[in-house]
Amino acid sequence: MRRSADADHLSGNRQGCLRGTRKEILLRLEEWLTDEKGQRVFWLNGLAGTGKSTIAQTFAEMSFADGKLGASFFCSRDHQDRNNLQVIFPTLAFQLAYRYLPFREELLRVLRDNPDTGQKTLFLQMEKLIVNPLKTACISTLIIIDALDECKDEEPASAILSILSCYVDQIPNVKFFITGRPERRIRLGFQLDALQPFTEVLELHKAPRSLVDNDIKLFFQTHLPKTVKNQGHCDVTEEWPLAHDINTLCEKAAGLFIYASTVVKFVASQYHEPPDRLALLISLPQNTVREGNSGIDSLYTEILKQAYCALGPDSHNPDNQEVYHSFRSVVGAVLLAFNPLSMKSLSSLLPGFGTPSKISTALNPLHSLLLVPDGTEHPVQVFHKSFPDFLMDSKRCQDPRFFVDPPVHHTELLLSCLHLMEERLKRNICDLEDYVDLSSVSDLSARRKECIGDGLGYACQFWTKHLANSPASGSDVEKVKQAIDRFFTTHLLFWVEALIIMRNVGASVHSINDVEQWYISVSYIYVVAWNIH
Repeated sequence: MRRSADADHLSGNRQGCLRGTRKEILLRLEEWLTDEKGQRVFWLNGLAGTGKSTIAQTFAEMSFADGKLGASFFCSRDHQDRNNLQVIFPTLAFQLAYRYLPFREELLRVLRDNPDTGQKTLFLQMEKLIVNPLKTACISTLIIIDALDECKDEEPASAILSILSCYVDQIPNVKFFITGRPERRIRLGFQLDALQPFTEVLELHKAPRSLVDNDIKLFFQTHLPKTVKNQGHCDVTEEWPLAHDINTLCEKAAGLFIYASTVVKFVASQYHEPPDRLALLISLPQNTVREGNSGIDSLYTEILKQAYCALGPDSHNPDNQEVYHSFRSVVGAVLLAFNPLSMKSLSSLLPGFGTPSKISTALNPLHSLLLVPDGTEHPVQVFHKSFPDFLMDSKRCQDPRFFVDPPVHHTELLLSCLHLMEERLKRNICDLEDYVDLSSVSDLSARRKECIGDGLGYACQFWTKHLANSPASGSDVEKVKQAIDRFFTTHLLFWVEALIIMRNVGASVHSINDVEQWYISVSYIYVVAWNIH
C-alpha cells in the first residue's frame, strides 16, 4: 500500500508543548480519552498560530507512552504524501497493523483478497482498511489526525469527515482526535448530522486569555534567557528580560503561540545582541488580535525590514533592488514548491544562483521565519503557514519589495524547470545497459541520485503543476509556449525516460493533461479577446 513514512508523531522535528504549559487543555484531552462514555471524536479547533499541532504532538506522545495511541497522521501542505487524502487511511492502517497483531492479521486477509484496496475510493479504504479490521479484532485505541485543513480537498464538506460520519458509530471502542483550522469545509464536516452527536469541540482561540497569557509568559521566561546564554559574549543583568517587557510581549502575542516562538527566534539571531532585538520588538505599536491584522503581521514586516532594508540608506539603489529580487525568487520557490526543496536543489533550479552558498546567503536573514537547515541537502521548510499567507496576500504584505505574487513566481519556476531539463536531460542519463530491467540494477538508487538528483527530479515531476498555476494571459504567455514547444521537440523522450527511472512514469500522463488544459485556457482567452476587438 502507498503510505507516508513520515506522517506519524515519531517522525520529523515537531516539538511538543513546553513543560508546564497547556496543562488545562492536556488534562481535558486525557479525561476525554479515558472516559468510556465520552464522545468518540474530539475536534481541536483553532486559528493559525494558536498551537494546535504542538498540542497534538504532546497528546500523541502522552497517549503513546500510555499504550493508547494506535496511529497518527500529521498532515502538511508542504509534503505531497502528507496533503493527499488518498494516503491517510492506508498510512493509518499500516501503523495500526504494526501496533496490533490481531489488526495485522485481518488487514493482511483483506489485502490478499484485494491487493489494490489502498487505491480504491476513500469510502472503500475506510471500510476495508480501517473499520472492518478494527471491528473484527475488537481493538480499543486512539487515532490522531492533525491539521486536516492542510490536505487538498475539493469537497464542500471535508471528505475525511464525511466518511468518518458514516462509520464512527460502527467502531465504538475507537476514538478520533482531529485538529484543524475552522475553515468552511472543516466546519461543514463536523456539522454533519451523523457526526455532530459524536463530536466534542474545543475552540482553542477561545480559551481564557489569562491561561494562554500565563503559558506564553512561561515560554518567554524559559527561552529568552537561553538566547543570552547561547551567545556567551552578551552582558546583561540577571533580571533580563524585565517583567514588564515580557508582559508587553504577551499583550502583543494576543494569544498566538506562533508569535511567541517567532519572537524567540528573532531575538536569538547570532548576528545581533538579544537585548537590542528585544527592545526593537517592544517599541512596535500595539496591534489587534485577529489573524491577518494581528501582531504577527507587524512582526513579519519588522523582521523583513530589519533583514533586508538595513543594507543602505537608499532603498532604491540597484544593489538593494537585486537583493529584493533574490528574496522574492528564493522565497517564492520555497513557498510555492510542491515538495520541499533543499538549498542544493534550489541552486540548480533557480537561474542566477548557481551554488547552494548563494541560496544560503539569500536565506540567512530568514531563520526566524523559515526552517533553514544547516546542510545543503535537507529541505528548507515553512515554519508556520501564517508566513506564506502573509507574503502572498498583497493586502497584508503591503511592501511590494517582499510581496510574493503566486502567478508570477509559478511562471518563473515553470521556465526554470524547463530550462534545467533542457540543459541536463539526455539519452540514457544514468548510463544503463540497453534493454536493462530496472529491478535488476542494484545501484539504481545511487545512479539516480548522482545523475538526476533532487533538483532535476523535481523539475521532471512538477513542471506542469507550475504551468497549471501560471496565467493563461499576459506578457509571458508566448515565452512559455515557445519553451514548451522547444522542450517537446527536443527532450520529450528523455523526460519520459527520466520519469521511468524515478518510477513515476504515470506522472507523464497527468502532465500532458495539465499542458492540454493550459493551452485550452490560452486559446479561450485569445478567442474572447479577438471577439471583443
